[in-house]
Amino acid sequence: MTDTPEAQPPESRGDDSVTRTLNLVGERWTMLILREAFFGVHRYGQFAQNLGIPRPTLSNRLGKLVDVGLLIRERYAGGPIRSDYEYRLTRAGLDLFPAIQILMEWAIPTSRTTRRASDPRWPGHTTCADRPHTRG
Repeated sequence: MTDTPEAQPPESRGDDSVTRTLNLVGERWTMLILREAFFGVHRYGQFAQNLGIPRPTLSNRLGKLVDVGLLIRERYAGGPIRSDYEYRLTRAGLDLFPAIQILMEWAIPTSRTTRRASDPRWPGHTTCADRPHTRG
């Protein structure tokens, strides 16, 4: 008889790909920050305004996303001293886009066309019957 995952000690379950991924992006705000970055948000103030996230939490999560290589922090010209950085997705960060698409698609009720048309965050367009994709 094989042990179920629940019966195995935590240390033997902690090195699988899902656990490692959730350790990187599983915190409450992290996927929402990545979603905003996918939709073209780059500046700290834009993230804060769009998400309504507490600023200390946003600073912490952006720092973690930079540390793990999902975002890069770049200086931009003309900004005030405190907000003179932009956050851009790295290749590894961009690779998470299909996961965001799947989560968005999973959350859509049966009337997909109505949901797409009413959801300003939907990354596709309302005339496409295919899976969501970035505009453009």
